[in-house]
Amino acid sequence: MANLKYRLLLIAGLFLAAVWALFPRTVVERVKRDGVFVYDTVQRVPLKRGLDLQGGMHLTLEIDEAKQAVANKDEALDRALKVVRQRIDEFGVAEPVVQKVGTDRIIVELPGIDDAQRAQDVVQNQAFLEFQIVDKSQALDKVVPRLDELARVAGLSAGSAAGDSAKAPGAVGLLTQRSDSASDSAKAAGTAAADSTKPAAGGLFATSLQPGQMPGQYIVPESAFPAIDRALALPSIRGALPPGKVVRWGVDSLTAGTTRYRTLYVLDARPIITGEVLTDARPNTDPVEGNVVQFTLNNEGARRFKAETGKHVRDNMAIVLDQRVVTAPVLNSAIGRNGQITLGGGTLQAAQDLALVLRAGALPVPLKVAEVRNIGASLGEDSVRRGVLALGIALALVALIMVGYYRFAGFLAISSLALYIAYTLAILAGFNAVLTLPGLAGFVLSIGIAVDANVLIFERIREELDHGKSVRLAIEEGFQHAMSAIVDTSAATILSGMVLYQYGTGPVRGFAVTLIAGLVASLFTAIFVGKTFFLLWLNRSRGAQTLSI
Repeated sequence: MANLKYRLLLIAGLFLAAVWALFPRTVVERVKRDGVFVYDTVQRVPLKRGLDLQGGMHLTLEIDEAKQAVANKDEALDRALKVVRQRIDEFGVAEPVVQKVGTDRIIVELPGIDDAQRAQDVVQNQAFLEFQIVDKSQALDKVVPRLDELARVAGLSAGSAAGDSAKAPGAVGLLTQRSDSASDSAKAAGTAAADSTKPAAGGLFATSLQPGQMPGQYIVPESAFPAIDRALALPSIRGALPPGKVVRWGVDSLTAGTTRYRTLYVLDARPIITGEVLTDARPNTDPVEGNVVQFTLNNEGARRFKAETGKHVRDNMAIVLDQRVVTAPVLNSAIGRNGQITLGGGTLQAAQDLALVLRAGALPVPLKVAEVRNIGASLGEDSVRRGVLALGIALALVALIMVGYYRFAGFLAISSLALYIAYTLAILAGFNAVLTLPGLAGFVLSIGIAVDANVLIFERIREELDHGKSVRLAIEEGFQHAMSAIVDTSAATILSGMVLYQYGTGPVRGFAVTLIAGLVASLFTAIFVGKTFFLLWLNRSRGAQTLSI
């Protein structure tokens, strides 16, 4: 009797724990209202839904070796995975999935997201930040003849630049390309007009490069941008640049009349500091500067930054993101621990996303989007509806067959099956598992496996009764002899599920998790809970002579 009491207490305690694990909780969730995503407090069961059950987007990322060769892809992808995961966590997506697949891919699933371009920019942007001094020695002017000669050898000339109608690429992902004010346009027009009085040397660089508004800045007509950009990518031209200098395009553009210009900067190759010394970055809106990103440096970075900027007071310092100059303000004094990046015409969302990627850190290798899929919320709702319907039909059929064939013993099996469902869902909630459509299929399948264990036990009990043993002894023998077969089959299936989880992705993992959770719960309910119900019946019927089985 004491043994039965402890069994019942354990079952009841686990059931209460399951109820507590599945009890609706107040959570802060990202929801869409009137076409805008906002954070709201909602009550819901703590079971996470996967991408296919609530809609969203699926991204497959690969290492982009078009920009640079990667020696150890596996190690580089591991480091990139950490950065991407941190960015997604700060992006505010509820229940994201970020995981590595093989040695060259990262899978990102973002439930509840339909702004595909913004999500791709946040995940894909390399976000390598540098602070570099703008050259004031006009070093580039001295090597223009040599650059033009190398450009002619490569088949690039001023004529090809003027006739090149290739569309220039937009600004860096997170920053909105801006047109400067009318006054800036007037300055650019005046500069271009003044420069037109100079005799053209006829070379690509001599014809296209025009002095900008500060030392070390040049403006390039939009029509010449593709040819100049291709030329600057050539190893021979990069090698002919002034020693210790690099050239970087700006993210801004100027308009003079009907002509659009790109900005080009000549910078010291050695950066003052990089984004590695940043400890925090936050978006803000300044009444004068517009949207900005305010950043904080660590102790070492602040010390170095203050010393270096103190040497270059009244010089221009370029803030370079992914080899594009975001802004190049004048240093009026030395800068210490805190500073800011001005985005000009960039939106507040651009400032928020830039601050996000800076906090998460730069990607160790460039990534490209190999595949992107959007899944609508209506598909998710339909999947949930059909999944619940399939679960209800499975339960009804199992109950009908078990009670119809095994009678009273079948009723006890259905009672333990109810506990099995509660335990399985509680395990999924407790381990923060993500429930997917294949996961629902695995759950329905595990119900059949759970009943299969009862079938083995009941058939063994029938055999013992046919051999003339008493009801109590037949029940004991039935559970004892059927246990080895149940444990063996369940263990083999659990191992298969573990293999699926280890080497599978997304939906396959969801199927594996629910299958394993269901098998663990079925072992407990079929062997322990089922036997307890039989013992309880024997105790209350005071040693019944017959069993309806």
